[in-house]
Amino acid sequence: QVQLVDSGGGSVQFGGSLRLSCVFSGFTVDPYAIGWFRQIPGKEREAVACFSYYDGSSWHADSVKGRFTISRGEMKRTVHLQMNDLKPEDTGVYYCAADGFCSGDYGMSAPYDHWGRGTRVTVSS
Repeated sequence: QVQLVDSGGGSVQFGGSLRLSCVFSGFTVDPYAIGWFRQIPGKEREAVACFSYYDGSSWHADSVKGRFTISRGEMKRTVHLQMNDLKPEDTGVYYCAADGFCSGDYGMSAPYDHWGRGTRVTVSS
């Protein structure tokens, strides 16, 4: 069956970097898209970035643009989220998800059909 495993979270200081990874399996063909969402305490789940296997485009939320970069991994069935210049407001649980809408021009939106369990990111000031 379809499985997504997200990893790479941790604790860093303000301005630090982390690279999250999403390894997915069980798809007979490439998923339409892989996206990253985050759940920040006290806020609604937020779309962060997505990569479209359909057309190779990517999208990043304004709140992370210029600091985060989503990309296909060197290994097949892997997508990374490189997070630089991290801020305390980036603290939360990050989830990778598959097979939702993703467009470099129009962004990403739920629903996404498959989800990882999440990886926690903590940024201290």
